[in-house]
Amino acid sequence: MPAELTVCPVDELPPGEVKIVRAGELAIGVFNVGGEYFAIEDRCSHDDGPLAEGDFDPERLVVICPRHGSEFDLRSGRPLSLPAYLPVDTYEVVVEDGLIKVRVA
Repeated sequence: MPAELTVCPVDELPPGEVKIVRAGELAIGVFNVGGEYFAIEDRCSHDDGPLAEGDFDPERLVVICPRHGSEFDLRSGRPLSLPAYLPVDTYEVVVEDGLIKVRVA
């Protein structure tokens, strides 16, 4: 069974918002896109800077690195523009008993 990290109650992460959670050294950005949740590593693969703190485009399901503008697909972690060229990890998100949870292992 995968380890789960509780993010927050559903009503604390409205559509269009992101919440960053930590599990030890791991930081994860959890995005609410129209009631669908996505979780991506909060680390740009270009320079290890923060990723989930940047802008995101809910229509394209893209997060934009605030340092150098690389775009990453929220579904796959794949970079869509330079300077990043390596993907970052994504995680499964589940909602159980009104809580948003991320499966981290």
